[in-house]
Amino acid sequence: MLHTSNPIINHKAGWLNLASELQNVSKACKIMGVSRNTFYRYQELVETEGSEGLIHRERRVPNL
Repeated sequence: MLHTSNPIINHKAGWLNLASELQNVSKACKIMGVSRNTFYRYQELVETEGSEGLIHRERRVPNL
């Protein structure tokens, strides 16, 4: 179970916690209104980088 005080990742961490509490990824995704693919992407980020991996990072370089 993830515990965080960062409001940016609080929603995503809550979603991962909901899936672990329900023991059903599909049901948690349906409740939260997101795809299972996104869930597994977030779960992989948490496993590799910890809870800080859930912070949104811009992928593109700004076009000045």
